[in-house]
Amino acid sequence: MTVDLRVVPIQDLYPDDFAHCYGCGRHNEHGLHIKTFWDGQVGIARIQPRPYHIAVPGFVYGGLLASLIDCHSIGTAAAAWAEAHGVDLEHDPAPRFVTASLKVDYLKPTPLGPTLVLHSRPVEIGARKVIVETDLMPEGATEPTVRGHTVAVLIPEQMRRVAQGG
Repeated sequence: MTVDLRVVPIQDLYPDDFAHCYGCGRHNEHGLHIKTFWDGQVGIARIQPRPYHIAVPGFVYGGLLASLIDCHSIGTAAAAWAEAHGVDLEHDPAPRFVTASLKVDYLKPTPLGPTLVLHSRPVEIGARKVIVETDLMPEGATEPTVRGHTVAVLIPEQMRRVAQGG
């Protein structure tokens, strides 16, 4: 893999047909534009919630937190799988994964205001599936406020055909 995923987010390497996701798609002008960086062991993302991402005054809406865990975990799965399977991201498209299962535990309220930092670790990398554990915490915090467990699978052929207009 010649592309440095510590500098280039995996989402920027998704093929154009698969870059429309609300959470991480670069072609979705209304999306969250989550960017996952990979250091070879951990996927890292940072996002600044907007004032309208409110649940109750002072705290982030849980649905947004679940979306962040979801898309960042999928990005981590793609980066980890590409590395484990020797994909040359300089010449080959980044693999595209989708969510087969998502479990989110809200450990404590997440304050609205600070940048949120996500750390994801693949705990299993298979032929078509990656299991990812993710912690989300406000920048500067020492403990996560949200924890996620995601099962990511390579995009099914039916979704691939539809996305490519077939």
